[in-house]
Amino acid sequence: MKVLKFGGTSVGSVERIKHVARLICSEEPKVVVLSAMSGTTNALAAIAGQLSGNDVAGELASVAELEGRYADVSDRLYRSEGSRAKAKAHISESFALLRRIAGEPFTSTAEKVVLAQGELIVTRLMHLYLKEEGVNAALLPATDFMRTDRYGEPDMRFIRRNVRKALNEYPFTRLFITQGYICRNAAGEIDNLRRGGSDYSASLIGAALGASEIQIWTDIDGLHNNDPRVVHRTTPVRRLTFDEASKLAHFGAKILHPTCILPAKQKNIPVRLLNTMDPEAPGTLISDTADTGRIKAVAAKDDVTYVKIRSTYKVPSYRFLNKVFGIFDRLHTPIDLMVTSDVEISLSVDSRERLPQIVEALSPYADVTVEDDMVIVCVVGDLKWYNVGFETRIIGALKDIPVRMISYGDNCDLSLVMHRDNKKQALEALNNCVFH
Repeated sequence: MKVLKFGGTSVGSVERIKHVARLICSEEPKVVVLSAMSGTTNALAAIAGQLSGNDVAGELASVAELEGRYADVSDRLYRSEGSRAKAKAHISESFALLRRIAGEPFTSTAEKVVLAQGELIVTRLMHLYLKEEGVNAALLPATDFMRTDRYGEPDMRFIRRNVRKALNEYPFTRLFITQGYICRNAAGEIDNLRRGGSDYSASLIGAALGASEIQIWTDIDGLHNNDPRVVHRTTPVRRLTFDEASKLAHFGAKILHPTCILPAKQKNIPVRLLNTMDPEAPGTLISDTADTGRIKAVAAKDDVTYVKIRSTYKVPSYRFLNKVFGIFDRLHTPIDLMVTSDVEISLSVDSRERLPQIVEALSPYADVTVEDDMVIVCVVGDLKWYNVGFETRIIGALKDIPVRMISYGDNCDLSLVMHRDNKKQALEALNNCVFH
């Protein structure tokens, strides 16, 4: 059994839906996880924003526009009038629900229901298309087996038990279609795994089923060694370890959602990144083994804030770290990177939401400096301490760039905090110096 996830661009048009259908129609048993068609989740988020702002007229106009786009898809996707009629009935069901929500008080639960419609529609359209083509496939509602616990984390025991139960109801079926991103929470309400959650859905399902492989299909040939939106002459990385891929995803590589790696790593299930537009390309294989002795890739994380905390000696030095960490913990603010000395802590965060409260809480114990508009540039590879020379190449490449902070991670990453104006220069310099 394999689990295949196709992103929004992979199913973003009639032609691409048909193309994906051809890719998945083999005898090998598989679960196919679909994201909403490209642009749909953004449109639904805008509709939710209109409802939140009590702009009912605007919401109804947006709903009508989006429904029209899907009606056009159904007209062009199917050959028979019967299939078109069934598709339009599915589409009408979702958009009638959005219109009903417009007449009720808008809540966070209603917002989740709005956002879920993209995945629900595209999986129904795909299932109906496969049926018209004579393919035996089963449509599995993700809300029957994907659930989070009261802490918002995946309930793996529930997922494992119920996804197996759902598959066992179709003993003669080898192809299953389900939704990414959406789930139910501990209260049984429609919820989601947040943006990028379809990758997470695929990884969780793969782990629950003990899949032989998890495949993430996008519109690019694997994970590249640098950001192709910023740097020319990037190349795909063919092999990565789970840890290397996790670091790159967390620090800015857009092809993969950061949470996707952990369930696969825990069950040692290989993850393969493939290109829907070029299915024969080898892509990137993520597993517990990979090429050693070299730098693999560079990624950059935007919208970072750099915080420098210097003790004012109001508490003993051995309690200072405890005070700082306690404040970040109490205000639910994760730290991306951190370096320390005896009286100073430098760190970076990707959320400013509670930073004013953090600075205020630290003021009795420390002087705090905050710098916005920063980025983290992360270099990933086999950077074990005995592989001498890598650090010199990285730092040497950035000799003309002011760096606020350097953090050496767990054998596979070295991360640097700098101003966003230096991002492009840094990525280009690293591309020229560490891969060639």
